Amino acid sequence: MSDPSSDSIVGINWGSSNFRAHLIAPDGTVTDSLEAAAGVASVQRDGMVDIAGHVRARWPDATRVYAAGMIGSNVGWTDAGYVDCPAGFDRLSERLVPTRMGELDLHIVPGLACVRERDGAPDIMRGEETELLGLQASGRLGDAPLVALPGTHTKWVRIVDGRVQEFMTAMSGEIYDRLTAAGLLASIVEGPGSDGAAFRDGVRTSASRTLGLGALLFGARARVIRGMLPKADASAYLRGLLIGSEIADALALFPRRENVAIPLVGSPAVCALYAAALEELGIASHAVASADAIARGFVEIDARVRASG
Repeated sequence: MSDPSSDSIVGINWGSSNFRAHLIAPDGTVTDSLEAAAGVASVQRDGMVDIAGHVRARWPDATRVYAAGMIGSNVGWTDAGYVDCPAGFDRLSERLVPTRMGELDLHIVPGLACVRERDGAPDIMRGEETELLGLQASGRLGDAPLVALPGTHTKWVRIVDGRVQEFMTAMSGEIYDRLTAAGLLASIVEGPGSDGAAFRDGVRTSASRTLGLGALLFGARARVIRGMLPKADASAYLRGLLIGSEIADALALFPRRENVAIPLVGSPAVCALYAAALEELGIASHAVASADAIARGFVEIDARVRASG
């Protein structure tokens, strides 16, 4: 009797901070996983080869291996480049980059690049495309024309006819982390910041566009110093300022249908903050279960590779 892994594929999500590999059955079910805090930012090439060796040893009968994420960047194993939008699975599958990492043969998924219609600015993504299109293929995004992937670098993605048309990346999460870790604003914050009156005040204030974000951020310090904002609420207010400004940017760039909720894809805690911010601005949203999204994305890519012969 043959090993069931011989009919499965291996999908690797290799980012800056973490390595996650999955044995994926033909129906998209993850049957085994291998994870490590070994992102490309902390592992040299010899270390990447060692990790690839663990993958091959764990699933020796799985011969079709795909990888997405920062492993395909200019600081990863090999630069897989970018596919210009609009793009879906067909274009990604056509541009897979074959490579060999030690004894492991694999194909790296390229990222996506766009030039936005409204402002003519470029943007790039790497790794999110496989997750996002996996959700699209499974029908979990419905017919929503605008999708948000909240995180350290949040993506706002416009989808047309099942393909990524264009997108915007906002560094709100990273900016918050850096502002509250060091510098002038670090001295006024306590706690992680959560939904509440201060958070929603920050959302409304920045989304109104009365002042730019630079002035509003310093204004948070002035509010605390002058007793207009309790120090315990400063973190929430700062988060609100950043997320509210980001939402205003996304809505200025991309069309949306008033009666269609915006899908939110990401960690529950972060998505809950974005849902609260959108609600404060009168915009409906809903969280999308995404634990198996990247696995489904790899299955869709593999199906097109096999179909092409």
